[in-house]
Amino acid sequence: MVTIRCREVTFPNIQAVIFDKDGTLEDSESFLRKLGQKRSRIIDAQIPGTGDPLLMAFGINGDTLDPTGLLAVGSHGENEIAAAAYIAETGRGWLESRAIARRTFNEADQFLKDAAPSPLFVGSLEVLQLLFQAGLKLGILSAASTSRVEAFVKRHQLSPYIQLEMGVDEGPTKPDPALFLQACQRLGVSPSNTLMVGDSAGDIQMARQAGAAGCIGICWGKPEAAHLESADVAIAQLDEIQILDANG
Repeated sequence: MVTIRCREVTFPNIQAVIFDKDGTLEDSESFLRKLGQKRSRIIDAQIPGTGDPLLMAFGINGDTLDPTGLLAVGSHGENEIAAAAYIAETGRGWLESRAIARRTFNEADQFLKDAAPSPLFVGSLEVLQLLFQAGLKLGILSAASTSRVEAFVKRHQLSPYIQLEMGVDEGPTKPDPALFLQACQRLGVSPSNTLMVGDSAGDIQMARQAGAAGCIGICWGKPEAAHLESADVAIAQLDEIQILDANG
């Protein structure tokens, strides 16, 4: 068991820490923004007038991405369904709208498959190493697909430290607590001995409802972000997660 401190908050008897990926470990805002813009352009080329509403739905405003928006926190499936709904508003049938959205998303993925990978946030690797060396089990639970989580871990050579690489493919998505419970089961730990670290209200709500030991919200550089107010503590960078006692 490990005692962890974040700012003024202490979490005793911790066995595992589960991290979100996008916006928490991976500085993926630029990639996600480009992805949403590409999807919107492809659909707008087929159905003029849908591009700007889609950008707004995705949470893209110029060069900024809303950390609480659909693209930042929603699963691939949720984003695809939302896009299909905007297409359906033009009078197309639902099955046709879903097919257009699916083709668009596949085309955008292919277009960006050779894009420069998103970097780790500075200091993330060192924090993962520190927590692992303290005897904690570490996992990633993301709204992205499992294949994207696995690619992220492989690309940044995190396999020695990460015991769980879990995304959302089918079934429930965040903030359904079933996801956190499943992640804890795979790690072989109790939720009551597991911390959640994430950048969205969905991460916090999911872990809270699953009975997590605590919820650490992160908004890099802006810990006062309103969408993290329900976290036990909000931090501006991961190295604020400190080991207080590794002897339990």
